[in-house]
Amino acid sequence: MPDFPHILVVGHGPAAHRLVERLSRLGHPGPVTVLGAEPRPAYNRALLTSLLDGTLTERDLELSAPPAGVRVRPGTTATAVDRARRLVRTATGETFPYDRLVLATGARPRIPHLPGVLTGDGRLTEGATTLRTPDDTARLPDGPVVVLGGGVLGTESTLALLRAGRDVTLVHPGPHPLHDRLDDTAGALLADHLRRAGARLRLGHNAVEYRPGKLVLDDGEVLRADALALCTGVVPETALARRAGLAVRTGVVVDGQLRTGDPFVHALGDCAEFGGEVPGLVTTAWEQADTLAHVLTGHDTHHRAGRPVLRPRTPGFDLACLGPPGPPDAERHISLSDPARGRYAALALSGERVAGAVLVGLPRAAAALAQLYARDLPVPSDRLALLLGVATGSRGARVELPDAAVLCHCNHVTKADLLRAWHDGARDLAGIAAATRATTGCGGCADDVRLVLASATGGNSDP
Repeated sequence: MPDFPHILVVGHGPAAHRLVERLSRLGHPGPVTVLGAEPRPAYNRALLTSLLDGTLTERDLELSAPPAGVRVRPGTTATAVDRARRLVRTATGETFPYDRLVLATGARPRIPHLPGVLTGDGRLTEGATTLRTPDDTARLPDGPVVVLGGGVLGTESTLALLRAGRDVTLVHPGPHPLHDRLDDTAGALLADHLRRAGARLRLGHNAVEYRPGKLVLDDGEVLRADALALCTGVVPETALARRAGLAVRTGVVVDGQLRTGDPFVHALGDCAEFGGEVPGLVTTAWEQADTLAHVLTGHDTHHRAGRPVLRPRTPGFDLACLGPPGPPDAERHISLSDPARGRYAALALSGERVAGAVLVGLPRAAAALAQLYARDLPVPSDRLALLLGVATGSRGARVELPDAAVLCHCNHVTKADLLRAWHDGARDLAGIAAATRATTGCGGCADDVRLVLASATGGNSDP
C-alpha cells in the first residue's frame, strides 16, 4: 500500500461528496477519483421536493465543487470490481485502478408490485414516476396527482405539490401518514394539516391497479391520476458489491471502520449496512463519511452510529421525531396535548435521558430536546417548561454546544462550520447562508444560527 493511497469512490451523492470534502480537510495528499452515474454535479437529494413547488431550482441543490485534486467523472457507471487486480470497470469499457475503493452507490426507488405500473419491457407506465432525481421531478405530468405512499417523501411531496397549486390525493395503507414514526395523536394532527392544505387523503387503502390516468383502490374507488408519484421507499443499490463477491444482507455489510470483508473496499451511505441497520437519513450517511475520512487518512477510529433526529420538511407544521418509535428501554412517558393550538409532545425517558420523542408545533422544545438526545444528556427537572420551550436557559443552551453539534440538518452544518464562516468574514444570516448553506433548506434552523452568530459577536447579530 503506497503512503498516499489512490482512493476511488463509486457514487457521487451527498455521502460521497461529504467524504471527499472531509478527506481534503484532513489533508489527504493522494489522488481521489469519483465515478458518478448521474450526468450532473453532486446535489442534496434531501431537498429534492423543493423542486416540486419551485422553492429551489436544480442549481440551488448543487453541492460545492469538489476540492482541488479530486477528479470527478459524471455520467460514468461502474459495472464490475476486480478485487484481485484492484480495478473498477465501467459501462464504457474504461478501467480505474484503486488502492482503496469506497462504494457509495446509494439506493434506488422501490417499485411496488402494482399491476399496470410497469410496461412489458420493465419501464414505468406513462404518467407514473419515482421521485429520486431532478429528472424525476421534471417528468411529473400536469393534471391531478396521486401520491402513493405516506412516508417522509410522500408527505413532503404532497405538501410541495399543493403549494405549487396541484390537485393532490395521497394514498397510504396506514391509519395516518408516517404511521411507523408517529402515534395516533401526532398522526391525526399531521393528517388534519394535510387536509387543511387541500390534500384528499385515502388512508388505510392500498392501490390494486394502475392504468394511465387512473388508479384503482382496494375498495373499488377509481382515482383520476394524470400523474402518479411513487413514494414507496428505496432499496439499497448493492448489485456491484454482490457481483464482486462482497457480503450483502439488506445492504453491503461493513464493520466499525466501514470496511467490507475485503480490507481494501469500504462502503457508506444508503448502500451500506452497519450494525444491522441501513441509514435512510442523509445525516447518518454524512456521519459515516466523517468517520471514513478519518479512517482513510490514518486515524485509529471506529464508527459509532449517531442518534437519529428526523425533521421532515413540512412548512407550517413543525414536526420532530427523535429516535425509534416506542423505544424499548423507555421507563417513563410524559405527554402534552394542546390540539386547539396544534401542539403535542410525547417524550419517553430512560432514567433522566431522552429515549425517544415526537413533537408537533413545539420548535423550541424540539431544538432543545434534539441536542439533549444527540449528546445523551439528562433533561432538566422541569419537563413541562422544557416542552413549552420556556425552561430556564433552554434557548441559551443551544449556543453552548460542542463544535460538532449539527444545527442545520438539511445541509449538515455544524456549529464549527458556522464559526469558521464567521471567522472568514460572514457576519449576518445571508453571509452565513452563502458560505455554509445553513438555512437554505427548510429554514427551520434560522433561530439557532442567529444564536450562534450572537454568541460569536458578543450578543449582537443581524436578523
